This record gives sequence, structure tokens and C-alpha cells, in this order.
Amino acid sequence: MIKIYNTLTSKKEEFAPITPGAVKMYACGVTVYDYSHLGHARGAVVFDVIQRYFRRKGFRVTYVRNFTDVDDKIINRAKEEGTTAAEVAQKYIQAYQEDMARLGVSRADVEPRATGHIKEMVEVIKGLIEKGHAYVVDGNVFFRVASFAGYGKLSKRNLEDMQAGARVEVDERKNDPLDFALWKASKPGEPAWDSPWGPGRPGWHIECTAMGFKHLGETFDIHAGGKDLIFPHHENEIAQSEAFSGKRFVNYWLHNGFVNINQEKMSKSLGNFFTIREILDQYDAEIVRLFLLSTHYRSPIDFSDGNLKDARAGLDRFYTMKEGIKNYLAGKMPPAVRPEQVIEGADRPLYEKILNLRTVFEEAMDDDFNTAFAIGLIYDLVRDVNKFIAEVEGKREDAAYIILSAAADAFDNVGKTLGIFLRDPEEWFKAARLGEGKVSLPMEKIEEYIHLRNEARARKDWAEADRIRLVLDEAGVALYDRSGGTVWKPK
Repeated sequence: MIKIYNTLTSKKEEFAPITPGAVKMYACGVTVYDYSHLGHARGAVVFDVIQRYFRRKGFRVTYVRNFTDVDDKIINRAKEEGTTAAEVAQKYIQAYQEDMARLGVSRADVEPRATGHIKEMVEVIKGLIEKGHAYVVDGNVFFRVASFAGYGKLSKRNLEDMQAGARVEVDERKNDPLDFALWKASKPGEPAWDSPWGPGRPGWHIECTAMGFKHLGETFDIHAGGKDLIFPHHENEIAQSEAFSGKRFVNYWLHNGFVNINQEKMSKSLGNFFTIREILDQYDAEIVRLFLLSTHYRSPIDFSDGNLKDARAGLDRFYTMKEGIKNYLAGKMPPAVRPEQVIEGADRPLYEKILNLRTVFEEAMDDDFNTAFAIGLIYDLVRDVNKFIAEVEGKREDAAYIILSAAADAFDNVGKTLGIFLRDPEEWFKAARLGEGKVSLPMEKIEEYIHLRNEARARKDWAEADRIRLVLDEAGVALYDRSGGTVWKPK
């Protein structure tokens, strides 16, 4: 039984999909006028894991994540760059897809663009006008907030307080300061589409309503986004959608918490604003993904060098364990015995704990997708398995093989849902820190030195072998001579 914290009701609720066995999920995507930042990465990674988890549980998932590709910021960026809004949007959509691929974020099932749904938006706006929920002023169309009795139910804001705040910036064209634009009359040089009210372009909020309706229906299961979207964006989506259809728009609203930088809110004005690309130039993508999942998605998360180092240290422990398992199992055949015949004494609780990992992992994830607790459970087992590996020489070989192969399978099983812990340990230790300046030689050069050293050892030129080891040591490379050959790790 999956329980989800629903922003609409402010409580955890048992998930009951509209269609049994199916999940229809929409996540607000990015406005593509610049490179995406860490806040975008958090939402993308969190909702990626959530849709993976639904699939793990056997649901048929339709996951929609949109692009806002027409907007004032896009138009202004096009003017700055001397290009078109369409070219700006395409440039940053491609950049976003590249960033997501590096972070291991899966493509959504549907990735609609706002400009591809103008017809659907116009139809919804026409319906709102006909029902008295919207009005036209000089080619602009505004939603009449007072016509929708449930306005404020998502954000829990008082209507009078919202009206007082809206009066700070009064638009004389509106009947009420809270009313918001559904359609904007075009200005010279701006992108424009034909409509019954004259050439123009859609307002921001109507985009998600039209795309949600088209790809998921007038009522769907889950709508996700950052907490900053609760008001006004998602509040306005509810108002226009339910005013148009007369139906409940979304059953469960999920919102991820803010990202802070060294305990301050991330913002350009404070000079602590980082794009995903800037971060991935300094830290391995798996470190960043693990960091983003190590705090519950609804809580704020503090991005700091210390927290990233903690994530890296955790991955080091995990891949050290995975390397130990790999080395022990290498060249051995599975024993032709049943586990209960050979696993006994103090090793039986560990084996049962390994087999139980899938269950306790799902219990954590069933509780509002608690990745933080799930990762804690994984590391608790990593500690136990590492202890077992350290003492493996005194164990029965058949029992050790069964225990360690079961551990490898269990960790891979949960890792696939989280999108972490899936690399070959040698790849992790070679690549994870190269971008952080921990090793001063390129990988190809390191491999060349190792080859030369192995040749020197083969001809018993121990002085040359020691000289090469010293060169690599000074470059931050530690060598380990094993039966299968020499491997290396950053020091």
C-alpha cells in the first residue's frame, strides 16, 4: 500500500489510482530560456524515482513532463542573442536533455511542448468564456477568479489576503487584481498565433491544463512540481481546469522542497546560483544524484561541499563492498547446495537481512517515497556485508558464495529503482573523482604507466617498477596488485 502526502489535503493518503493498475502522472517541466539549475535537478531526479517505483510495483505508468517553450523570458533571451524564441527554446531543451541524461533521469513517456498545444489551449479558453469564468479585454483573456468558489484550496491562502497582495501591482485591464491571463495579445516582434480574440500567445498557467487534458484526461492521478509552484501556478491550474470541466482536476498533488546553498536559499541575487552543468563539472553525476535522494523529497535540502563529500564517501563504501563481492565470486561456480544446508550460526541473520532488503526498501518507499530512509537501510546492510567480506577467509566457501551473490542481486534490485549503485566498481574508482582534481593524470596515461610497470615486473626490473609506482603515487593514484591484474583507485 503506497501512501502519498497530498498537498491538497495536507495529509498522507493511501494511493488509489483512477484506473486500477495504472498511474497517470504529470510533472511541471522547465521554461527553456537558460541552462537548468540545481532546483530543476532535484525535481527531475525525485519524480524520476517515483515513476520508476510505480513501475517496480507493477503499475502501467504514463508520465508526462512538459516544456514551456513560449514565455517573456524566452522572448527576451532571443532579443539578447539576436535569434528567435523557437531557436532559444530548442537550444535549451537540448541542453536540458543532455543534463538529465548525465544525471540518469529517464525520458518521460510524453514530453509535450506548449507551442504544440495552442489549439487545445484556445478551446479551453473559449469554453471558460462561454461559462462566464473568463472575459476579453483588448485581445487579452483573463480568468475571473471570483467565479471559482474553490480558489485557494491548494495553497490554503485566504482570498482577502491574496487580493490585498495582488493590489500592489494593479493591472487596470483586470476586473479584479487576482484575475490572471489566459491569453496575451501580441506585441510587435513577438511570437503570435491566431485566435478568436486576435493574434497572441497563451498565458503560462493554461499551458499545463491543456497538455494535461490532452495526454492524461480531464482528471488524472498525480501532478508534481516544486513547492514554489503551489501558488500561483498550480492554484490557477486547478481553478481554470475545474471551472472548464466541472470535474476534479488532480487527485494527488506532490511538491518537492527547496534547495539551499550553504544554508541560504539558492538565488542569483546572492551569487550562489549553480547550473546543473557547473555542478557536474566538479562532481560525478552519481554523487549528485545520491545527494539529492538522501533527504526526503518534501524537505529542504542543503547543497554544500561537505554534503557532497559525504555522498562521495558513501559511494566509496558501497563500491568497496561491491568490489569485494566481485573479487570473491570471480572464477567460482555456484554451489550445488541449498542455502539452509550450509548457512548457519552468525551468518544466517545476515543472509536473512540480505533477502529482506527488497521488503524493507519497499516499506520505506511505500511511505511517501522515503528515499532517505531507504538509502539508510541500504548503507546499514553495506556495513554488515563489508564486515562479512573482511572475515570471509574463515567462512565456508559455498556459504560465502551464496551470501555474497544474494547481496549483489539485492543491491542491484533496489539500485535500479533509485538509479544509483549500478556501476562496475572499477569504473567508479577510476572515474568518480577525476573531474574533482584528485588525480593529476588522464586515465589513458595512468593505464599506460600501469602497462609499463607490469612489463618491468615481468622482467624483474624492480627498480623501474618502484619508480613508476612512485610517479603514480605522486599523481594521486594508488595501485593494488591482485591475482587478476593490477587495479588502481584515486588516493
